[in-house]
Amino acid sequence: MRLHNLHPRPGARHRRKRLGCGESSGHGKTSGKGNKGQKARSGGSIRIGFEGGQMPLIRRVPRRGFNNAAFSTDYAPVNLRDLDKIPGDRVDEQALRAAGIVKGRWAGVKLLADGQIARSVTLVVHAVSAAARAKVEAAGGKIEILS
Repeated sequence: MRLHNLHPRPGARHRRKRLGCGESSGHGKTSGKGNKGQKARSGGSIRIGFEGGQMPLIRRVPRRGFNNAAFSTDYAPVNLRDLDKIPGDRVDEQALRAAGIVKGRWAGVKLLADGQIARSVTLVVHAVSAAARAKVEAAGGKIEILS
């Protein structure tokens, strides 16, 4: 196969619509623009959101209030079942990142209670759920909370 042998697949290329080539072409006279009006004129286009002089929707809808989402703290969720992949008796954010459990930018790590833990381990996290704390302490582990 050479470059001069390459062709697009049949039906992939369309010929362009030739406008204004006589009435029998089907695209003559008004060239598909209908009869008169702003959109039939040369340069006649209306901007996005324009509603013919009516007050546009974006200006009719009130925008007020406060959204607390910009000030929320997003923690990387880590479940108890994920801790089996990490050796050692001390687990912190660096160990979780090295194991590939935590990726990306987060404000910290939050331990959640999905799964079980069988070994005694010291966890250094930023937040922990009540159920996860109970399971870790029942297994003889300890949790250190970072501020």
